[in-house]
Amino acid sequence: MEQGAARERATERPSPPFGDAARAESAPQETRPEPVRQESVRRESPFPESYADSPRVPEQARGAEYARGEHTHGEPAAPGPRTVRRHSVRGQILEALRTALVGGELRPGEVYSAPALAERFGVSATPVREAMQRLAVEGAVEVVPNRGFRVTERTPRELAELAEVRALIEVPVMLRLARTVPAARWAELRPLAEATSTAAARGDRAHYAEADRAFHRAVLSLAGNDQLLAVADDLHRRSQWPLISAPALRHGVLVADAAEHTALLDALIAQDLTVVQTLVREHFTGSES
Repeated sequence: MEQGAARERATERPSPPFGDAARAESAPQETRPEPVRQESVRRESPFPESYADSPRVPEQARGAEYARGEHTHGEPAAPGPRTVRRHSVRGQILEALRTALVGGELRPGEVYSAPALAERFGVSATPVREAMQRLAVEGAVEVVPNRGFRVTERTPRELAELAEVRALIEVPVMLRLARTVPAARWAELRPLAEATSTAAARGDRAHYAEADRAFHRAVLSLAGNDQLLAVADDLHRRSQWPLISAPALRHGVLVADAAEHTALLDALIAQDLTVVQTLVREHFTGSES
């Protein structure tokens, strides 16, 4: 009996492989593919990794959660077509929509559907929905069930409140940095200040907004506090969404706003704390007017 059992164990075969394991098993030994290193397939995305890498779901299986944004009739004109590279589509769409918001192409109070925007960008509706959901978290748009996304109507009071909070956070930090950061470090930020002046001279509000955030991030990064940087950047971005039916900032206002960056660097280099405090407060107030 023991010999019979041994023969049975000898003839037992393991469960047949399936999927990729089956293909690898059947391939000749010398042609088996090398394992893919994890870091070689990482993708750029503004979303959490688990969200960005989630499997695509057919439109008909998405249910009520994805029923939003399908109505396209009678809505205002959206931004014109843009060329979008296929890699990191979500991130590109998100930045394109932010630019359209700051530049006034997406108007406060208007509703835009994901399929209509996707058609203009030349992509599927999925990355547009995801980008719009991100903008909803940032407060730039709000979800309108079964229609799409409405651009938030921001009031002067809301912008004034944002400016006050920014001043409460950034003024003390800049005063502390003015006492401790060497002049040479401040001088390294001049190209960023010049970039805001270049965009302002062209009257390019969208590029000015981007350069303005880059300058403030660079200044605050010297504090070495990542949480501070994240909060300040979020407040800054929210303060850049346009007012209800507000015209674009006048050319002279942009130019004056950009000049304050250079003046601030001069004051920081000179460690003139009084001027630093005055400039930062006036910069926040003036940029929201």
